[in-house]
Amino acid sequence: MPRSDSCASRRSGVHREERPARDARSEGGTVSTTTAKPRMTKLQRREAIAGYLFISPWIVGFLVFTLGAMVYSLVISFSHYQLATDTARPAGFSNYQALVEDPKVMTALANTLYYAVLAVPLEVLLALGLALLLNSQRRGAGLFRTIFYLPKMTPVVATASVFLLLLNGSQGAINRGLAAIGIDGPQWLLDPAWIKPSIVLMTLWGVAGTMVIFLAALQNVPTDLYEAASLDGAGAFRRFWNVTLPMISPAIFFNVLVLTIAAFQIFDQAFLLFHRDTVQGSSDASLFYAIYLFQQAFRQFNFGFAAAMAWLLFLIILVISLIQMRVGNRFVYYESEEAR
Repeated sequence: MPRSDSCASRRSGVHREERPARDARSEGGTVSTTTAKPRMTKLQRREAIAGYLFISPWIVGFLVFTLGAMVYSLVISFSHYQLATDTARPAGFSNYQALVEDPKVMTALANTLYYAVLAVPLEVLLALGLALLLNSQRRGAGLFRTIFYLPKMTPVVATASVFLLLLNGSQGAINRGLAAIGIDGPQWLLDPAWIKPSIVLMTLWGVAGTMVIFLAALQNVPTDLYEAASLDGAGAFRRFWNVTLPMISPAIFFNVLVLTIAAFQIFDQAFLLFHRDTVQGSSDASLFYAIYLFQQAFRQFNFGFAAAMAWLLFLIILVISLIQMRVGNRFVYYESEEAR
């Protein structure tokens, strides 16, 4: 009995001693589980410093040449800034008001939108078709992939010179080929209705970059999905529609987004074909937004108006990209989300 009493008293004493601690925890509401972060070791600090030093050229370049330039352009968009006289006078919103009143701005926007609607789907379809053709492990597949990628490596100036010869209305190779099958070719570089399609043809010449992205996506599609679809009796089209397209939908969405942004900034092809001093063409039909911005900035030296044009283009691309992301995410299949 004495032993049991002493054991009971010790147990009750333990409980009495533990109860205040439990009550204290319960009174506090929640128990703090935060712990002090371990301090970085000397080696970790040295590695962190080395990492920041390695990326410091990019950081400085971004702050000075990208972010700094954007902030500066936003400031001068609210001023009358002439490079020739090196003077800047506050202008308020007059530059943005001039954008609405200038008919050439609307013409350039309409041309750019027309080009984007025409070029982006054609680039996606052509790149996807080439990727499907090259998605083979047969002998010589690597050689053909290299050959199809070579046009992407051609400088834009050289490409424009070639297309000036190809698209010549009377002596061009394209019109000669059409004449051989009894078709009268158009005046690609003179007819306003064919100027933008001619620029699209030149753009399609460099579609290999998009093709490579599609090719990488196609090679990541699991083969067992095709085998399962074949066992279920799916034909080639059904396998493409129900297996290939859903699995490469992230690549399709990415390419559409990037190509749309690039289409609204079209400059090189139109400038080299139609807006050099030695080239005569229909200026209104080939006047894209970036071309008119360039003319205002570096020919008229109206940098305030050009900066306002640049920010209007930035807002347009931002809105279109947000709409594409909102709509596209409903149709894009991500394996990581399926796993979660």
